[in-house]
Amino acid sequence: MDAKIAALSNFRKTDWDDQLPFVTLNYNASIHSSTKQIPFEMMFGRLPVLPFDYQDANVTLTHDSEHVKKLNQFLSKLNEQAKLNIIKNQERYKQRYDTNRSDPLYNIG
Repeated sequence: MDAKIAALSNFRKTDWDDQLPFVTLNYNASIHSSTKQIPFEMMFGRLPVLPFDYQDANVTLTHDSEHVKKLNQFLSKLNEQAKLNIIKNQERYKQRYDTNRSDPLYNIG
């Protein structure tokens, strides 16, 4: 994230705080490799509407009495998938780390 802020900042890096909202939006609206999920979707239960997305002028709202229940089920499913992806990645990272690591034997004394 530091590299993204630095890349967007001016030459003297004095306006990094002006770039923070854009980098944060990018971070929260992108798929993360460890969870295979979008943080925004995990938090709000929907994909983010980005500034450049097409917006329909006619918005219709419907009342769905099951919405909260469906949303909670959806978020639970996303969180469970994220947990499984994290565990899978942790195991992969451990295997990669352990590949070139020796298991030394120590003698007391």
